[in-house]
This record gives sequence, structure tokens and C-alpha cells, in this order.
Amino acid sequence: MIGLRTMVFCALAAQPLSAQVGHPPGDSPYRDIRKGHTLTAVGGYFGGSGGRFNIGPHKGTVFGGRYDIRTGSTIQIGLGVSHGNLDRFIIDPFVQLVNRRSGPVKQSVTFADITVQLNVTGGKSWNRIAPFVGAGLGLALAGGTPADTSRYEFGRKFYVAPSAGFRFFLSDRLHLRGEARAVFWKLNYPTTFQSEPPEEPGTPEDPNAVIVGDNLSEWTASPWLQVGLGYAFSP
Repeated sequence: MIGLRTMVFCALAAQPLSAQVGHPPGDSPYRDIRKGHTLTAVGGYFGGSGGRFNIGPHKGTVFGGRYDIRTGSTIQIGLGVSHGNLDRFIIDPFVQLVNRRSGPVKQSVTFADITVQLNVTGGKSWNRIAPFVGAGLGLALAGGTPADTSRYEFGRKFYVAPSAGFRFFLSDRLHLRGEARAVFWKLNYPTTFQSEPPEEPGTPEDPNAVIVGDNLSEWTASPWLQVGLGYAFSP
């Protein structure tokens, strides 16, 4: 009898303690993210220097959109397309040194990429915030620059873009998105950059060519900051 009373007393004493563990469902900081797909309108600023000669596209606003699947899962896949008119300079290897660099001029660039995104808090947001890290692989296509007669062309470039950011959920379907990317691509310079300028040739000891040596390529990194407004829906 005493043993039964002791067990009942312990059970009653444990109930208030168990109620104090965790959060009541209505007060929990974690909320489920709607499963399905998301469309997001994005805009941002593409920075960088354009390489050591500043002739790669850089510095300008870029606008576009992205389509994401598995938005309520730990792993999320996104497809994005953006377009911008960016600055670039022109290097003329055929003229006097004082006239070699001109610009900036505008160059249109279209970006298309696929991104694998790791949602840090999985399928839930914390206080409406869902941080993420990701990595993207893309293709950049640039328009021509008629004023550049040096034979340099940006053309088409594959790029990789590691990223980090967050989603802030305004509602079950609507969220704000902020993201910081680093875009890596390889610039290839023409052989004309190795030639001495006819109007002001140098000497073997003191050359005036744009590039001295055989290195006609360069990897560059450009920061790309994006903000967006996304809407979730079920397929």
C-alpha cells in the first residue's frame, strides 16, 4: 500500500516538471516551412574590379528571378536567371601608353545558374529566420563592345558561386531573401596584349606591351549581393 502511494505521489510531482520542458506549441520559435516550390524576384549589385586590367564586366545592378524546389527540406535546388548592364574598361594595345586605357563603358551580361542550397535549420524557421549556405554553377553570356578593337572578348564564361544568406518569413507563403555570393570566373586575354604598341614600342629591357610573358589568363572573384521577395506554392 505504501509503495502504491509513493508511486502515485512521484507521478503527480513529475507532471509540473515535464510541463516546464520545451515550449508550448503556440510559443515555439520554430515553425514549419511550407513544402513545395517557390518563385522569387531578385535584384542586387554585382561588384569586383574586372581583373588586373579592369576589362572584365563588373560594378552594376542586376535583376532577375529564381525558381526553387524542395523549399521545406534541408537540401533545396534553385534555378536562376538574371541580367544586368555592367561597367568595364577598354585596353588598347596599339596606341601610346597615355591613351591605352579608356572607359568605363557598359556591357550587358546574362547569368544563368543552378544552385544547391543547404538550409541550416532544415524544414523549419527560427523566429521566422531560415539561414542557408549554398554553391552554384552557372554560365555568363556577355554582349559585344564595339568600341573595343583590341580583340579582347569576354564571350561566354562558366562560373562557380559559393553563397550564404537567409530567408525571413513574412507569412506561410511570403518571404524576404538576402544572399551574398562570390562569383569566380576565368578571363582570357588576346595575344595582341603581348605585342609592342606601334605608336610607342618599348625595348627588350623596357617593354611597353600590356602583358610581358606568356600568362594570358586570370581567375577573378566578384562579390554579388542579392535581395528578393519569394512566394511559395504547391505544384
